[in-house]
Amino acid sequence: MRKFLLVLLLSTLLLLCAQPVEKPGESAKEKLFDLNTLLNPKKLVDDTGYEIHAGTPKRIVSLAPSNTEILFAISAGDRVVGVTDYCNYPPEVSEKRESGELATIGGYSTINIEKILALNPDLVIASYGNGLENIEYLRKQGLNVIAFDPKNITDVMKDIILIGIATGNYDEAKNVVEEMAQKIESVWMKAKDKRKVKVAHIVWHDPIWVSGKNTFIDEVIEFAGGTNVFDFEGWKTISVEDLIAKNPEVIIVNSGSGMGGGKNVVYEWVLQDERLKSVDAVKNGRIYVINADIISRPSYRLADAIEIVYSFLHS
Repeated sequence: MRKFLLVLLLSTLLLLCAQPVEKPGESAKEKLFDLNTLLNPKKLVDDTGYEIHAGTPKRIVSLAPSNTEILFAISAGDRVVGVTDYCNYPPEVSEKRESGELATIGGYSTINIEKILALNPDLVIASYGNGLENIEYLRKQGLNVIAFDPKNITDVMKDIILIGIATGNYDEAKNVVEEMAQKIESVWMKAKDKRKVKVAHIVWHDPIWVSGKNTFIDEVIEFAGGTNVFDFEGWKTISVEDLIAKNPEVIIVNSGSGMGGGKNVVYEWVLQDERLKSVDAVKNGRIYVINADIISRPSYRLADAIEIVYSFLHS
């Protein structure tokens, strides 16, 4: 018996020694972001493996709202000549589009190749959502096209730096990334010792699209002190019964009508669907609307989304 107890004790001690120990005062930047590596990338390639060259392009076309936000944040906005129909931030982007100073090249997934070529850009910044076949076609026409598909916030930071290098605005990009890290660290230090709140993020309601693990939105929830109730990978559709079974304490829904502006239709659906009355978030009035552009675009404003979600979870 004594031998059994001794073996049990030794096994327990070995298990405890194997557990990771958090260093005293370890910050979010040290724990979550290798800033030195992010700020000084060894491989200058985009997410298609296409080599990125440092330069100072004079005519830039952005094929995604997130890219447009980044370009203006790193002081390259004055060289942007074309954007998508959905590029609306910062506000001057919409103003320039309305005045004709900025050309529109179609939608996000429905870009107009002819309009892009007519603008004669020396740099095109694309996204996987534009379609890989379109990206490759533009390259075959002799255009310099870099494309991104960030999966998490670290990827977003990396992409900002690469865009900064490609546009000759590295210092400005570095400042944007450092500011992101500081914001996230500030929220994380407040949230990390609080009880984790069970959260569901609903993108759309018909069908019900929600954010799962290994998405930048899942990271937004985590950094803000929450835990995502959906543990599958990526964005998926679920049933009402799935949502009821997960019983989130907080439901966060995207603003608007799915195509920008309009009523907050997902919020209204959650409130009006009688089947959801038993869900804790509904019973306790903890349904929150967040600006869809801020939380759904892989841009520097994800740091702002973390601050907003923290206010929802811990107010």
